[in-house]
Amino acid sequence: MMTDSSLIGQAVGAIAKAKDLDADEVDVLVKEAIHAGLARIFGANVETEIDVDQGTGEIDMVVLKRVVATVEDEASEIAVEEARWDDPTYEVGDVMEIPVDFSEFGRNAVMAAKQRIVQLVREGERQRIRDEYTDRVGDLLSGEVQQIERGKIVLLLNRTREAEAIIPWKEQNPRERFRQGESIRAVLKKVDETPKGPRLIFSRSDPLFVAALFNLEVPEIQQGIVDIKELTREVGGRTKIAVHSRDESIDPVGACVGLKGSRVQAVVSELGGERIDIVPWHPDPEIFARRALAPARVAKVVSDSARQVVTAIVDEDQLSLAIGRNGQNVRLASQLIGWQIDLYGSREWLERGADMSLFVEEEADSYETADFPLSELSLDSATLDALASAGYDSFLDIIDLDRADFLAVDGVTEDAAARLLTLIEDLTVVDSESVRSSEEPVSGGGGPA
Repeated sequence: MMTDSSLIGQAVGAIAKAKDLDADEVDVLVKEAIHAGLARIFGANVETEIDVDQGTGEIDMVVLKRVVATVEDEASEIAVEEARWDDPTYEVGDVMEIPVDFSEFGRNAVMAAKQRIVQLVREGERQRIRDEYTDRVGDLLSGEVQQIERGKIVLLLNRTREAEAIIPWKEQNPRERFRQGESIRAVLKKVDETPKGPRLIFSRSDPLFVAALFNLEVPEIQQGIVDIKELTREVGGRTKIAVHSRDESIDPVGACVGLKGSRVQAVVSELGGERIDIVPWHPDPEIFARRALAPARVAKVVSDSARQVVTAIVDEDQLSLAIGRNGQNVRLASQLIGWQIDLYGSREWLERGADMSLFVEEEADSYETADFPLSELSLDSATLDALASAGYDSFLDIIDLDRADFLAVDGVTEDAAARLLTLIEDLTVVDSESVRSSEEPVSGGGGPA
């Protein structure tokens, strides 16, 4: 049985070091623990004075009892007659100080002290987790997969390994699979309070995750020069993001794309190949809708501000691209601008009796016509020469080509064709609004999407 007070102090000191507690926290921890032990001996209402020598770990304990004529609470009171056995000068109303030696601690008192230490350490850990993470919602954090149970991923965070952190099934990307011990990054979505303390809920499916990745990769976003104005996502499929620059000399889309797509590629890689369309934000819903429907080129847009509806008309060869696979492109564009988009092909629009004047050539939006030469892609000179000989000089020249088209070009090998398709798949935006992605045409009518 532990009877030496210095051993108690040393034991608490070891706990304090392991839990990274400061001197003041250690002092409170010891006093609370000793008080709990004395309460087990004398009663719940016991009053104590406890002094801890930080250097030696020695603990002095004194129980305080009020001198009364009639005892009503033995934990905090003592009869005047009994007090006078120790000192005949005691009077009613005085406070008697009773020194306590550790030899008086029994097993129950030691267990009570130990339980109080454990409780206080746990409460301290919980409060530190709250203090550290409550204001970090939306931040990208890293750790490792501790285990996977009933669909949820339990994380061991690098910063706070004792924190309870999970990625629920609904916050995961269904295309991703992780194993125990793997490194993982996720965005903190919220801090839940449970009977066992705070639980950190992380996500890899929330749009916040994409925003956090761009914040990590794009210095201009970190510095507040470029803002992410809108972001919408269908996890595992496609993300559309609208950005705006506070500095007119900085192209917000180009900043997010990076040199030869390096920045956006880092984000795409973390998302497991998910396509990303980056477009410049605009306050005018018609211009914004036109850009949001990229990579399709829109012939005309008409807005109804009262109903918050945009009608977009595209040429027939752009219709399937505007709709996207299973309607994904137009659906995400609508979510991005916050208005309903009714999409029509030119043929159906004219069949409905629409005015041909809608197709009068408008002043081009510079963001929609931006392109870049194929020489900026990581291609060998032989492939570039072969494509140039066939009349393909820029990215938009090849964006809609498939494997058979590439192999039909004299000088393009099987490996080169595969490389070209991979680049089109990966590079989801060009140096403006033109999106570096190849959307396979899908069948679909031109009615409202």
